Amino acid sequence: MGYVQQARENSVKKKVEEALRSRMKQKALKECDHYTTKYAECASGRTMSIVWKCRKQAKELNECLHQYTNDSVLEEMKKEYMLQ
Repeated sequence: MGYVQQARENSVKKKVEEALRSRMKQKALKECDHYTTKYAECASGRTMSIVWKCRKQAKELNECLHQYTNDSVLEEMKKEYMLQ
């Protein structure tokens, strides 16, 4: 099997990839809801001080979100889509 043919088989259409990314982000937000709530509570009523007052909560939220929104997760979702 040639490289071009293999690339075509492994690729998904742009619209499908966008939909998969959207689903991935929705799942991440659902899984990290606890951290989102903590960050929102910290940020409530603040403007500029959010940056340093809520740094810990922002870091925790970003770490959680990254577990569910990275290239390997997207590739797994693409594989599952291709198998369907």
